[in-house]
Amino acid sequence: MSAAHDEPVRYEKRGPVATVTMNRPAYRNAQNSAMTYALDQAFYRAADDSDVKVIVLAGAGEHFSAGHDIGTPERDAHLPFERKAGLWWDHSDKAGAESRFARESEVYLGMCRRWRELPKPMIASVHGACVAGGLMLAWVCDLIVASDDAFFADPVVRMGIPGVEYFAHPWVMPPRIAKEFLFTGDRMSGRRAYEVGMVNRVVPRAELADTVAELATRIAQMPRMGLALTKRAVNQAEDLQGMHTGMDSVFGLHHLAHAHNAETAPDALGGMDIRAMKEAGTAR
Repeated sequence: MSAAHDEPVRYEKRGPVATVTMNRPAYRNAQNSAMTYALDQAFYRAADDSDVKVIVLAGAGEHFSAGHDIGTPERDAHLPFERKAGLWWDHSDKAGAESRFARESEVYLGMCRRWRELPKPMIASVHGACVAGGLMLAWVCDLIVASDDAFFADPVVRMGIPGVEYFAHPWVMPPRIAKEFLFTGDRMSGRRAYEVGMVNRVVPRAELADTVAELATRIAQMPRMGLALTKRAVNQAEDLQGMHTGMDSVFGLHHLAHAHNAETAPDALGGMDIRAMKEAGTAR
């Protein structure tokens, strides 16, 4: 097996399109810190390459991403990494809320906000599961193309936590739909996500890669500066609608929930592990 197959993220450039592929298929592309920082490096690489006009984010294997890594053998939340997204100190030698807040400010909210601002169009190519932390990666992209087998879910209310750290829910879908999405933790199909305006297109699984490539190539015909300014204009409009400050507020509530769990439950995740989350998600 080549070194490229061992890397948590693959990078490929074809003409003006760079494709960044999450590469932990055995774990449904669960995002440990190694993957998160590898994604950051790949996005920097694409941003710095003048020949790249459009970036595609995809997932290897059967699923886009099952979310944050809360239980694989390669879970590395306790390890230090060179910080890139903010000025919070190293979390690995801290305890309690100080450790968790510092880490999540960096690898979740900070990283996602910076990726959203990357001045080149980004397209998420979503198939299979796009759950919890996977939503965050799709939502930072400017366009989302989903396969007909894709589904979306944010089940973390089962942990007593009000949604994932990058709380874009009321901006990527209508508020009442966002409440139902969170209150139930149910899966939203790709077709339903299209109906509520969260994704741009839904296509058969076999056509996903070609559809995304065609769309990316078409967008790449536009002038680079025009694309960058247009992206910034729309992002600024979202922020004027309260997206940035709203996320700050909910990030505080998210960590209040973690702290509450740490005092009243077996751990800061409310005692929920991968198996418990899966069982709760399939029970009716």
